Amino acid sequence: SLILDVQAACQDASVTQELLKEGFHRDLLVKVELGVVGKDAEGCAVAARTSLPPGIYVDPYEVASLQRHNLTKVVLIPNVVDVEAPEYLATDHLVLLYMEPDPQCSRCFRAALPVHGRYHRPAEETEEALVVLKSPEVLVCCCDNRLSTECWKPAAVEGPCSGKTDGPCQWYSVTHKPVYEELILRVPVGLRRHNLLVCVVTLLATVLCSSLILAAVCKYGHFS
Repeated sequence: SLILDVQAACQDASVTQELLKEGFHRDLLVKVELGVVGKDAEGCAVAARTSLPPGIYVDPYEVASLQRHNLTKVVLIPNVVDVEAPEYLATDHLVLLYMEPDPQCSRCFRAALPVHGRYHRPAEETEEALVVLKSPEVLVCCCDNRLSTECWKPAAVEGPCSGKTDGPCQWYSVTHKPVYEELILRVPVGLRRHNLLVCVVTLLATVLCSSLILAAVCKYGHFS
C-alpha cells in the first residue's frame, strides 16, 4: 500500500510541444504541467532539456540577443553551433530551456525558443524531409532541497540553476507523460531531377546581374 500511496502522490507531469510559424524559421513552444508534485516546486527553477537532431538548430547569436532583452533563458550544449552546415554535415546538440510560470495555471510552465531547419540533400521523389523532435525531459532545481525524493530523481545537468542562490545545486528529473511522443518538422527539399534547371537558371541570373553591374560601372564610374 505504501508503494501505491507514493505512486498516487507522484503523478506524471504533462508535456506539450508545438512548432509555430511556417517554413525554415519556427518557434518551439513547450508547455509543462507538473501535476500533484507541482506544489513541491513552487519558487524553484523549471526547465525542459531536449536533444535537437541535426536537421534543426538554435542560433546562439539570436539566443544571446534575446537573453540580453530578457525574452528567453536557455543553455546550449555545446554553446558553439555551426549555423551554416547542412543537415548531413551537422550534429545534434542539447538545449536546456528555462521555463516561466503560466499565470493561468498554478502548476503550469511554458517557454518559447526560435529554431531553424537546415538544408537537406536533394531527394529523388519527395519534396519534404521529416525532422523528428523527441519529447523533452522535465527538470526542476530547488536550492533548499525540499523536493520529495520519492517523486524526483537526481539528474546530471551541465547548466546553472536560476533559483534563489547563485551557487551550484542539484537538478532533479520527473517522469512525464508527453501529449505526443514526438513532434515532426517538415522541411522543404529540392528534387534531383531539377538540378539541371536550377544550374541553368542560376548561371543565367549570375551572367545577367554581372552584366548590369559592369554596365553601371562603365556608365557612371570615374576612371583616372
